[in-house]
Amino acid sequence: MELDGFLYDIQITLISLLLFHLNPCASSELTRPPLFSCDPSNPLTKSFPFCNTTLAINKRVEDLISRLTLDEKIPQLVNTAPAIPRLNISAYQWWSEGLHGVSRHGKGIRFNGTISAATLFPQIILVAASFDNHLWYLMSQAIGKETRAFYNEGQGMGMTFWAPNINIFRDPRWGRGQETPGEDPLVVSNYAVSYVRGIQGDSFEGGELKDGHLLASACCKHFTAYDLDNWNNVNRYIFDAHVTEQDLADTYQPPFKSCIEQGQASGLMCAYNRINGVPNCADYNLLTKTVRGQWGFQGYIASDCDAVAVMHDNQGYSKLPEDAVADTLKAGMDVDCGSYLLKYTNSAIQQKKLPESEIDRALLNLFSIRMRLGLFNGNPRGLEFGNIGPEQVCTQEHKDLALEIARDGIVLLKNSNSLLPLPKDRINSLAIIGPNANTSQTLQGNYEGFPCKNITIFQALQSYLKSAVYHQGCDAVNCTSVATNEALAVAKDADYVLLVMGLDQTQEREKYDRTDLVLPGKQESLIKSMALAAKKPIILVLLCGGPVDISFAKDDPKIGSILWAGYPGEVGGIALAEIIFGDHNPGGRLPMTWYPKDFVKVPMTDMRMRSEPSTGYPGRTYRFYNGVKVFEFGYGLSYSNYSYEFVQVTPEKLNLNQLLPAKARKIAEPDRYVSISELGNKYCDSIKFSAKIAVTNRGGMVGKHPVLLFVRQAKFSNGSPQKQLIAFRSVRLYAGERAEIDLVVNPCEHLSKANKDGSLVIEEGSYCLIVEDKEYPISVVL
Repeated sequence: MELDGFLYDIQITLISLLLFHLNPCASSELTRPPLFSCDPSNPLTKSFPFCNTTLAINKRVEDLISRLTLDEKIPQLVNTAPAIPRLNISAYQWWSEGLHGVSRHGKGIRFNGTISAATLFPQIILVAASFDNHLWYLMSQAIGKETRAFYNEGQGMGMTFWAPNINIFRDPRWGRGQETPGEDPLVVSNYAVSYVRGIQGDSFEGGELKDGHLLASACCKHFTAYDLDNWNNVNRYIFDAHVTEQDLADTYQPPFKSCIEQGQASGLMCAYNRINGVPNCADYNLLTKTVRGQWGFQGYIASDCDAVAVMHDNQGYSKLPEDAVADTLKAGMDVDCGSYLLKYTNSAIQQKKLPESEIDRALLNLFSIRMRLGLFNGNPRGLEFGNIGPEQVCTQEHKDLALEIARDGIVLLKNSNSLLPLPKDRINSLAIIGPNANTSQTLQGNYEGFPCKNITIFQALQSYLKSAVYHQGCDAVNCTSVATNEALAVAKDADYVLLVMGLDQTQEREKYDRTDLVLPGKQESLIKSMALAAKKPIILVLLCGGPVDISFAKDDPKIGSILWAGYPGEVGGIALAEIIFGDHNPGGRLPMTWYPKDFVKVPMTDMRMRSEPSTGYPGRTYRFYNGVKVFEFGYGLSYSNYSYEFVQVTPEKLNLNQLLPAKARKIAEPDRYVSISELGNKYCDSIKFSAKIAVTNRGGMVGKHPVLLFVRQAKFSNGSPQKQLIAFRSVRLYAGERAEIDLVVNPCEHLSKANKDGSLVIEEGSYCLIVEDKEYPISVVL
């Protein structure tokens, strides 16, 4: 929910006037100094202990809060926090977005100054398809640098970015699935850790933040079990998600746990929806007991925008507005994206529904983050990250990285008779047809910024073949009107025909879930017509975040190649052209299952992951779905063929009796298992082992190839996954090259499963490690 442009301009003007009042040296030009508190030129600064950088942050914050009146405290509890001139405290905007680049959405970043663009990386679902942790880290590191440049240039009102989105892509219709790293908890968890470490200025391995200081602040969202926006008259504001403890434990919660424990995220956002009747933002068990108590979270918790208001206005959960305010603050939330806390916190205190101590608790978390960002240490331009300026935005390095991610993410779904790559020296004409072929907007996805450059797929292909011709084919992506005859005339004269179809933000986005899983309007009929008219089998390129059922194209011999390109970002067209003409060997793999069109019979509101054969419920994601698939999770072709071999796995038999704590062993028949919670980290570390896998590129091109290691339990029981991804590594191999990679298997994490009560256990029995067509048996003995 966004302020309109008029209100936003007024907000900017008022803050600018306030800054000028606080700092008479402030520039009245377009480029202004960055917002900061504790200006050393202000005589008050020296008298405030909270401005003393030699003190611990918690001591500084406690001093600051002790100086605030209640009337000054309450306005700090909303995302647009005003300045407090008498204490030389600047205004602050908590809401900025950085999903796959510095975004024009949110309230904290302006593009109307010296910096007018930012590197726009591919949308996250395509980023995930690279299965490359290091690439993910480099991308978020680049976003962090560019956000700091905006701030230093006076074009930022905050450094807290509400990303990454680490909800599981549970249902293929979800309009925001494009924002996520896909459906697998391990992939999403790894992505969360990589993103948080990169944008916050940590090392790839973690643990290197200097005194906790942040380059920028990451916020993992939307906590938790949030993956429905607006479907069949059920919207995200009123949805009550009925979730089992088992599904919470092994699907919905792991990414957030990793984000906090391993990534050390400094922010968390609670979601609109309720879980089993209780709104996320009012759930003490979730926000305080689990997040802070069990996971050790040290950051701030924000509500999704107007989520506090929704509790009263939409859900009817809170009888009075003051109840909503009290419920959320008592649960552990700190800042309201919206105005409810600004309006009703004072009356909640007067009505004795809320003690002032809860406000102080929230402010401790909020001001601690601002201090970790260095915004109470004087002018940021003179501090640790002060040398990051406009010259570090839209750099060639960042644009090259965006190109590399797009190249490595694009997935080759079909390539009959090696139609691709096209022969550069033996092609005279190429027809490029489709509503997504000559637009740069579709490439951007949602939560986009203003990209450094705009190039369409057609323009990128023209750089290879100037004689390439284009026709839109449909009036728009919804394809209600088709210019079939004109498009056919273009197609019939060409050596090759390439169709660029799929979806865009009119078909899937925030607040808008799909109702079907097929291509919009008359796209399918246009594709079939072009395939019949073309001289050779055609090439189909799909731009979309969520999957579509293209079984017709998969099975049609006149459609020779299919590429899925997600929403590939500002240079995604170049990446596609390089793949089509053989300057890059595709290696991306699908991070989500592609379901058949009749999957829409399954209610989107059914949160169960596991199948229930007795009722015909098919389950969800590759781990539990037992129905027909159009394409599997992890599927992806290459111009090369790869072979695999298990070189060494130690041990073949895992005897958990050795050093096993007696209290962890449960040997009652019929199931024999050990409880992970009783084992402890020391024991779990002691039983880790390595799986050494050889990979050989048997093709004629160099290729980057993600190796995915799965495990399958021989005996399915109590809702075991059909198989589970436990490790992955991307390896670059020249033609004919062989490499050996070591993947660590942690039995406590990788061989365990959740029981119905949500507890994790390892069961006695046989397991198989799986890499493509190779399997390696191991056994667990109690």
